[in-house]
Amino acid sequence: MRSEELSIRTGGQEVVVDITGQCEAFVRGAGDGLLHVFVPHATAGLAIIETGAGSDDDLLAALRDLLPADERWQHSHGSRGHGRSHVMPALIPPYATVPVLDGRLTLGTWQSICLVDLNVDNATRTVRLSFLAG
Repeated sequence: MRSEELSIRTGGQEVVVDITGQCEAFVRGAGDGLLHVFVPHATAGLAIIETGAGSDDDLLAALRDLLPADERWQHSHGSRGHGRSHVMPALIPPYATVPVLDGRLTLGTWQSICLVDLNVDNATRTVRLSFLAG
């Protein structure tokens, strides 16, 4: 197994960050196996979605509808609605696994690996990449 950590700057706003390029670079030439991507944070997740055509904004809008940034949350320290960031990983999990064939991700044409972060209190996130050879 081979691993690497990425540091992703998410800033102080809700974001969907496409990390497909970093994932592709990590597995390039690695042969066949699995790429496991993990976010060691209680308030971030990973999604495999289309980006660039509005789907990333649609995902954030859907999460705002499902998890409003208001005072309903019992976990209430930090910014307004912070508790929703702790619920989000139940919907957008903190991990994803993608098959790798001949050193290439086997994503579909419109699929991208994205970090999803609603927590505006943390400006930088860690993403762990692990390649498990087949």
